Amino acid sequence: MDIFAFPPLAWLLDTAYRGLAGLSALLEPLAGASAAALAVILVTLLVRAVLIPVGISQARAEQTRARLAPRLRALQKKHKKNPERLQKEMMELYRSENTSPFAGMLPVLAQAPVVGILYTLFLRPEIAGHTNALLSHDLFGAPLGTSLVHMLTGGPFSAPTLLVYAVLLLIMLVVADITRRVFQPAPVDDSPMSSPGMLRVMNALHYLTAVFAVFVPLAAALYLTVTVIWTLVQRALLRRRYPLPVAVAA
Repeated sequence: MDIFAFPPLAWLLDTAYRGLAGLSALLEPLAGASAAALAVILVTLLVRAVLIPVGISQARAEQTRARLAPRLRALQKKHKKNPERLQKEMMELYRSENTSPFAGMLPVLAQAPVVGILYTLFLRPEIAGHTNALLSHDLFGAPLGTSLVHMLTGGPFSAPTLLVYAVLLLIMLVVADITRRVFQPAPVDDSPMSSPGMLRVMNALHYLTAVFAVFVPLAAALYLTVTVIWTLVQRALLRRRYPLPVAVAA
């Protein structure tokens, strides 16, 4: 079933297509065949700029959770044999601090539709009954509608595609490693989250974006690359503005 056959979603996809195609046309004298790639970068920066207030809220939530961590551990020890009472006490604590354990998840959720639309725009040969001209654009010779996995498994082989993806993946991996090292949470004694196995899982999650990028069209991978760079810089700046408690930061 094609969900974009549903009229409201079809209209949304066509509107996104016309907007991105129009922006690409404006940028074409400057960027040539890579105009659509530059348009994707500008759209990414716009989306991230709009989400700055949400990023601030996320930094505040992280600071609050770190400040509440000792009290949460005390509750876990006190009610470890009574899960229902523990859950109730934890929620009351979060409520008293005007926060929640899920605070700060909005940036991830808000970007999911954007990635989905970009994925679809550079996947379909036709949009709303007309030819998808965006598929004629590339980035340094790498078609924006081709994914690395599709190129390697279905062909045709393209050296520019392999090179561009290699650069993007390298950037994402470097950013992920910096994020993992700089923002690694402090271990907590007697916490399941501090077990070696769980720490390995949490570390691996930093690299999930790079894994996901090899399966999506190059345009979506470009969006993800710009996003992870923005996220790292923004998070570093906000950590200075909203530092964690000294005991946790250490």
